[in-house]
This record gives sequence, C-alpha cells and structure tokens, in this order.
Amino acid sequence: MSANTFKNLVALREEMKRYHIDATIVTSLDAHHSEYISDHWKSLEWLTGFNTSNGTAVITATQGKVWTDSRYFLQCEMQLVDSGFEMMKEDVPGEPTVTEWLAENLEEGALVAIDGTLFSINATNRLEVFCGQNGFRLATDFAPFDKIWAERPARPDGKIFIHDEKYAGEGAASKIAKVLDAAQGLGADATFIAALDEVAWTLNLRCDDILFTPALISYLYLSHDRKILFVDDTKLTPEVADYLKALGVEVEPYDRTAHYLSKLDNHTVLVDPDVVSDAMASALGNCALVYAKSPIALLKAVKNDVQIEGFRNAMLRDGVALVKAFKKIEELAPTGSITEYDAWEMIKAERAKSDMYRGESFYMAAGYRSNGAIVHYEPSPDKSPKLGRGGLLLCDCGAQYLDGTTDITRTISLGDPTPDEIHDYTLVLKGHLAIATQLYPVGTFGCQLDALARQFMWKDGIAYLHGTGHGVGHFLGVHEGPQNIRLNYNPTPLTPGMVLSNEPGIYKAGKYGIRTENCVLVVPALHDDEFGDFLKMETLTLFPYDASLIDLDMLTQEEIDWVNAYHERVFNSISPFLTPDEAEWLKTKTKKIVK
Repeated sequence: MSANTFKNLVALREEMKRYHIDATIVTSLDAHHSEYISDHWKSLEWLTGFNTSNGTAVITATQGKVWTDSRYFLQCEMQLVDSGFEMMKEDVPGEPTVTEWLAENLEEGALVAIDGTLFSINATNRLEVFCGQNGFRLATDFAPFDKIWAERPARPDGKIFIHDEKYAGEGAASKIAKVLDAAQGLGADATFIAALDEVAWTLNLRCDDILFTPALISYLYLSHDRKILFVDDTKLTPEVADYLKALGVEVEPYDRTAHYLSKLDNHTVLVDPDVVSDAMASALGNCALVYAKSPIALLKAVKNDVQIEGFRNAMLRDGVALVKAFKKIEELAPTGSITEYDAWEMIKAERAKSDMYRGESFYMAAGYRSNGAIVHYEPSPDKSPKLGRGGLLLCDCGAQYLDGTTDITRTISLGDPTPDEIHDYTLVLKGHLAIATQLYPVGTFGCQLDALARQFMWKDGIAYLHGTGHGVGHFLGVHEGPQNIRLNYNPTPLTPGMVLSNEPGIYKAGKYGIRTENCVLVVPALHDDEFGDFLKMETLTLFPYDASLIDLDMLTQEEIDWVNAYHERVFNSISPFLTPDEAEWLKTKTKKIVK
C-alpha cells in the first residue's frame, strides 16, 4: 500500500514549494479530535499508507517522518515500506519528539505550516511557543488536501436518529441544563462543543458517520438564550428535526460554523483547549474565552442506573454470541479452513443476530501466533493467515448495542500450549485479577492502581507499554475519558458509575501476544467508620478464561476461588440461551479449577 502513496508525498511537496513552506505537520486527527475518523479526514493514511488512530507526520523537502506510539510500532514499520517515510517512536526515551527533530533539522527563519482546523488550541499554542523559541515562523492556514487529493471522500451523510431515553436514562433537556450549569460554575455563560461523542451524548442523538462510534459530524453551541447544532441538514429526518425544535435547538449548516461564531459577542464561552481547534477559537475572537476541560466528559463518564443495567444486558448478549462463535472457531481452527479474518466474521455474525446490535466498536485484533504480538493488529480479508493446530489466538473485539458498548479480549490456545505460553498467560491473568479484586478508598486515581496489574510481570523483567484500562462509553466511543488506569498521572478519581477496561498483556515479537480484558464497573464496596468508604470493580464481561493456559501453582487460593466463582456466574448467566451442545462446551470451559 505504501509504495502506492509515494506520488501523494510528491504532490504535497510541490504544494509546499508553492508557498515556500519548509516543513508541514500532518496528523491522524479530524476537526473534532475523534479517535476513529471518517474517510474524509484520513489525510495521513492517504499520504503515508499508515492507517492509525495515533500518528503525526513531518514533511520537509527531503525527509518524511511518522511518529506513533508502541501500539503501532510493528504495523507502522510494515506499512511505511517504500512510502518515503520513516517511523519515529513516540514516548520512548532517547527518541526525538516532533519538535526536537524540527529544531535539529530546520534552519532559522524556516516556515512551519499546519491546518489550524485540525490542531487544538493547546497544540497550536505549543507550536507557536516552540517556533518563537527557535526562530521559526508558524502558518496555521495550510490546508492542501482538498487540492492535491483528487478523489477525497466527502463528509459522511448518514441519517441522525434519536437515542431513546429508555436506553439513555436521561433526557436531553436535563443534560443541556447540567452542561450550562457546569459552564457557569467555570465562569462562562455559553459553551462551544467540538467533541462528537459529547454532542451525541448531550442531545441523545446518534448516527453512523464514523466507523465504530455512533456519533454525528457536528458542532454544538449552547447558551441560555440560544442552542445551535451545526450539522448538514441532509442528515436530519423529519423526526429528528421535530425533536430538536421541541428542545429549542436551532440548526445551522456545518460549513457555516466559523462564520456564525465570528458574529457572536458579549458572551463568555467555555472551550476545551485540547479539543476545540485553533481555527474555531480564532472565530470566537469577539467573545471572552474560558479554557477548561469540558465538563461533559465527566458527566458522560458516570453512568446512570438505566445505562448500567443496559451495560449488564449488553454484556450478557455479547457473552452468548461469543460462546457460540468461539465454539465454532475452536472446532474449525485445527482443520486449517478458517483465517483470522474469518474468526472476526464469525463473531460479528453471531452478534448481528440481536436486534440491539449496531456494529462493532473497533477493529478486531485477531492475531494468531506472532501476529498476536502486534498490539493493534487488524486481520485483512485477503492477507489473513489461516488458523491451525497449536499456537495462541488473541481476539480483542467489541460491539455497539443500543443499550451498551462492549470490549473484551481473550487469548486461547489452539492446542498443546508451551510452558512459556502457560507461564506468561498466568502472569497476565494474575495482573488482571489484581485489578478485578482490589478494594481502594474513595478518591483513588487509576494511576494508583496500575502497578497492581504490572507487578507480577515486572518481577520477571517483562513490561507492556499500553495502559491497563480505559473508560468505556455507553453506545458511544469504546475508548472514553477522563477516567483510565495507566502509569501516567491522571487527576480523575475513579467514581461509582464509571466503566473501564481491565486489560494487562504480554507481547513477544515473533512468538505470541497475550492479553486478557474485561469491562468493569466502579461500585461501592464498604464503609468503615474509621477509614471511610471503599470502592471495588464489578466485572461486567461474561466469558470464560482459557483454563488450559493457567498454571495453578502460580495462583493463590484466593485467585483460584475468584476464577471459579466468575466461571460459575458465566455459566449460570449464559447457558439458558444456548443449545445443549453449546451449553456442554461452556460447561467444560467453566469447569472448576483445583490446585
């Protein structure tokens, strides 16, 4: 793929030369800083051949570099072959950052260019400071892709639909009031919302504009006197138009967002400087701006009782589908008749039998043997290897249902696991169980729990570079903030109602990958008059671990008891929805383990 993109690099350099640009920076982001983006904004992939949710390219007249994080190192190296680009490792000691590299490779007076619609306020400000300190100039209006990308896809035109309150648990009018109250508490009388999942959550609207995330391409402006959704009107059904009118929400064209904002004055507008673009902030030049994290993120992260019940129902539904699919995968794998990609198709087919299903929540990472070591490996229909007898299969997948979002990883043995595979699987399981069983006081941050999952691997000199857990949205983004469990400091306390993943892993290049992941819910655990309130994780995901990969001598009796209790819950919950053969398969998989 990358060899075919070299001509695109040549075209970009010609455009840079026209405007005397010495370096340009291209990101994998859209105008809303979404994780998954529509094809319209996939400029980085068009330019380099590297498809990623986290990439930054720097292009000069003679060099091309792409920065990405550890999740994509192996994928990036493969996809950049013959592209004219070289991979650079992000967040790795000793490796230069984007700005460090620019400082070393540009001469004083150099012109650095970006598209200000794709860079946040904070990202642009950091570049402005960097350029000033190094004697460079910064241009924020370089948007070449409409011109050089002849077949650039249009913005999505999917129809918007209402996410019923029976699933959302709260009406949009109530949410709008909460958002404006939170903005007022931060000193603003209005807010401009750019994050697509925040617009969707606030208005209880959904759409299929973005793969895996049911959000709509739009902006939202809220004040006490005016509420405006900026969206292409072709996306509105009569039902949605009437719904918005009843809420008092006006509709303006998406392409007129900046124009409308430029007409505002006498307002103090809250903007999230990590999400709202420099271009939109500049359009608000007649208003006073309050820079603060969007309050919607935390409002959205704490699920209400209706959403929590929806999550439990979605996990049960998902577990039934996975049991049916994995039984077939295990039966067919030794025959060599199915591929990694076939495994994904089989899982999707089972999930799609539910009328609540609305698609997958991300690309499934179905990595067999050494492919499992590629953290975000994506099997393709034409190049996916066949499964066989022996080896590990890592399946990381999730689904979108009207009442919840799922995310699960299981690593299974397809026969005769090796001592190393068993040892490493058990290390991962112990870390996973440490998060699942830990009690912690109210006010604890995810970063304070993260080492619990890593401690057993660290003792063996093994580490993984991704986080242990991310927030999970409700029929929205499978990855959401502000909550997470990772080594990096995050001042967001874990709060009852938050849903996160629990997913430690081990990846050995050229051999195998192992990850075990459940979704968990933060819930109250106990109260002590002397020491206060404590929380714990309720495991939501329902699917067995692979007992053939567990070294029981490495587990404590408490860990064994937890696994047995969990497996009993899995069987009792799922078996009523299975055929006798499927129930027997699940009974075998959830058989009590004894040291």
